[in-house]
Amino acid sequence: MGKKETSIVIIGGGITGLAAAYYLQQQTEQLKTPYNIQLLEASHRFGGKIRTERKDGFIIERGPDSFLGRKRPAIRLVESLQIENQLVRNTTGQAYILSNDVLHKMPPGSFMGVPTTLQPFLKTSLLSKRGKARTGLDFILPRSTFVGDQSLGYFLRRRFGDELIDHIIEPLLSGIYAGDIDEMSLYATFPQFFELEQAHKSIIKGIRNTMGKRSANTGEKTGQFCTFTNGLDTLVTALEHAISPSVLKKNHFVERIEQKSNTYTIHCQNGERIEADVVLATTPHHLLEKIVGNNSYMDRLFDMTSNSVANVALAYDTDDLGPTLDGTGFVISRHSNYRITACTWTHKKWQHTTPEGRALLRAYVGKTTDQSVVHLSDEEITEIALQDIEKSTGIKKEPTFSVVTRWDNAMPQYTVGHKARVLHTKRTLEKEMPGFFLAGSSLEGVGIPDCIGQAEEVVRQIIEYAQT
Repeated sequence: MGKKETSIVIIGGGITGLAAAYYLQQQTEQLKTPYNIQLLEASHRFGGKIRTERKDGFIIERGPDSFLGRKRPAIRLVESLQIENQLVRNTTGQAYILSNDVLHKMPPGSFMGVPTTLQPFLKTSLLSKRGKARTGLDFILPRSTFVGDQSLGYFLRRRFGDELIDHIIEPLLSGIYAGDIDEMSLYATFPQFFELEQAHKSIIKGIRNTMGKRSANTGEKTGQFCTFTNGLDTLVTALEHAISPSVLKKNHFVERIEQKSNTYTIHCQNGERIEADVVLATTPHHLLEKIVGNNSYMDRLFDMTSNSVANVALAYDTDDLGPTLDGTGFVISRHSNYRITACTWTHKKWQHTTPEGRALLRAYVGKTTDQSVVHLSDEEITEIALQDIEKSTGIKKEPTFSVVTRWDNAMPQYTVGHKARVLHTKRTLEKEMPGFFLAGSSLEGVGIPDCIGQAEEVVRQIIEYAQT
């Protein structure tokens, strides 16, 4: 008698779920194991926050516009799918920080806002003499002796003082997680800062010693970020084509999951019931909570909050912009009186996205202290963006069109203690809900490579579990 077929159900068709389905399918073929894989996506499309729109010759990313090339999980997947010939890297240029209504050049030779070369830092108008002197204390301050996790802001303020954080570092780092740097977990977001301090005593020295000339703003024409010539959803399309059609199920909204000993019954809104030996949930934690209900095993994870964000793409004729910045855009310092948080000159950063003679700007809203802006109408969000862009750059022309995208509760907040909460949840599930696995942006990284890396690891765990 043959071995019983193992039913594996993945809930959520974002990049984590798709990558997991792809790698599980590969393992099934290599190991010649009787696995029945199903990927359930609630909506009519796969890809989650990866969403590309093509309009009037423009390629408009409504979610992320790229991924970090030095993080290998994404590159491994791209190479496995044989679409690396479609990759393109961003064009680099001068970045700016908007502070006190003035656009200041980002000092060359900085890494995530941390200065690594002396002369450009001393010349910057972003900091006072006192602020520059305080930043230099990083060279002589002792290593941190704080035990356990701490906020990223607390740690960096101790090293550099408030000015560097508020005017340079915070606009860069907080934007990645759409969070408050003084609430964000050091260990869960940028543990490399702590590791550099512990190894080299000084963060600046650590960056110099370990990265050398690879720090930011080196003047190279191509950057560290990657996308595809026809849009980021090229990755999603390639995964859909590579995964068997029998695996992929759109419009399968999961209402609840019922545990029966070591197996699970998945109840879908369409009335379908699916029995599973293994469940991989890749949905955001606030959606997962609705599926599993009152589940004490995941209480700590469900306590996590999420922020909402929105962006507006603005199309222009190049001549309408006038003598705009010779750069790729700007971020906005912590205490500035603007409702947008950043603006990218997409036509300069990603030249393939824009027709000849046209320009594309992309502005972002949704600060932790201004969540209500995300829920305004498209017209209101566009008007806010246009007012702030005019105030900061002098651009007064109306765009030829605009595209507004909202992402409600899309940015999980990795607050202090996040890694411990995730570890506790996973260990509890391993004991109390065997065969139930978690992965995705709510857990161990919000970026595309982080999510793909989680998919790689959880597939290894699933195969190990299924073979026992």
